[in-house]
Amino acid sequence: MKLPVFPVEGGCQCGAVRYRLKAAPLGVYACHCKDCQRFSGTTHTLSMVVRAEDAELIAGELAGFDKAADSGRTVRMLGCAQCSTKIWNEPLAARHMLILKPGTLDDMSWARPVGNIWTDRAQPWVHIDPAVPNFPGQLADRQPLFDAFAAEVARG
Repeated sequence: MKLPVFPVEGGCQCGAVRYRLKAAPLGVYACHCKDCQRFSGTTHTLSMVVRAEDAELIAGELAGFDKAADSGRTVRMLGCAQCSTKIWNEPLAARHMLILKPGTLDDMSWARPVGNIWTDRAQPWVHIDPAVPNFPGQLADRQPLFDAFAAEVARG
């Protein structure tokens, strides 16, 4: 996987929110939990884990709410205060990270997921590639997904 030259930018649907990602993410994966199905209105969402210091809000205002995730942890869901496009989540148990929604990047062509979580909640007709790291629920540690992402980047 070839990464872009950082920084890269993204934003919301209406254009009010803009952000800058200053460094490569730690990983990209698909989440099939029921929360992600509801938020996306489809079978899953993509999640891009970034270090909090690597993401910078450069325009607009984020609004959000705290919710209990399927894992039992509390997550702060943040999106555009005007159009409600979901931009990122702040896991309150891991404030050094953000879970960015890669579909909000101006160019997400490089942000290919390397695995899946909450596969036990995936819809029965969704194909889960058995050749990538897959997990039936929430991982206590996302390191296996980070390692898979790093390996893909190293392969170019």
